[in-house]
Amino acid sequence: MFGSSTTRIVTGLALLAVVFLIGWIDSPFLMWLFFGVVYIVAFKEALKLYGLKEGTLPFYAILLWIVAGVYPYGDDLFVLLGVAYAAAVAYNKELSWKRFLPFIYPTAGMLYIWTLYKAYGVESLFWLLVIVALTDVGAYAVGKSVGKRKFCETSPNKTVEGVLGGVAVATIGGLFMGLGMVDVFPAFVVSFATSIASVFGDLYESKLKREAGVKDSGNILPGHGGALDRIDGYLFGGIVMLVLLRGLV
Repeated sequence: MFGSSTTRIVTGLALLAVVFLIGWIDSPFLMWLFFGVVYIVAFKEALKLYGLKEGTLPFYAILLWIVAGVYPYGDDLFVLLGVAYAAAVAYNKELSWKRFLPFIYPTAGMLYIWTLYKAYGVESLFWLLVIVALTDVGAYAVGKSVGKRKFCETSPNKTVEGVLGGVAVATIGGLFMGLGMVDVFPAFVVSFATSIASVFGDLYESKLKREAGVKDSGNILPGHGGALDRIDGYLFGGIVMLVLLRGLV
């Protein structure tokens, strides 16, 4: 138990160090490369959770990310991809929509996070990081201390009290973090909505793992599981943050 906890802590600290170093350097190419590596690893993990064979799908994911690096609106690529695949399904009756699932999750979230960085800078990524992290920490602390009512069947360990506590802590912390970028009202709304989205991002991955019969999405991160296990909340939260910033600011 001690060894497992130590491994988890060491891996967590190493991840934080890498994230903060890349954020401090703030190089668009380095950020694109870092997100790209995370995306491809998460994409391949998602294929297993969906029960899909890799085939050429990772190649198309890599090609999509290369295009995202040069196209100014990365999130629009997700819409174009959906239109293209719908056309392909209409043309070829043997083509299944199931093969498009990994191009929805985790692809959409990664494209929106990349666009969030390009549109609002590295400060927006740290804002997102604070909100999602505080949602998790707050939910764990409140849930362990006063949690009694189960939140849902998808994740039996989550409690209503824990989720509410996590959202409250993240909203307050995110509000102060966001004031460096926007006014009070949008900072509050963005923090609150992004926190809620991150909760359901975590639930969605839990649902996929439960259906696949696995504990973790992968084993690339000792003590933490796979890439999806670490970014699940960000994949939903990043989409909500970008959409709201565009609408409120």
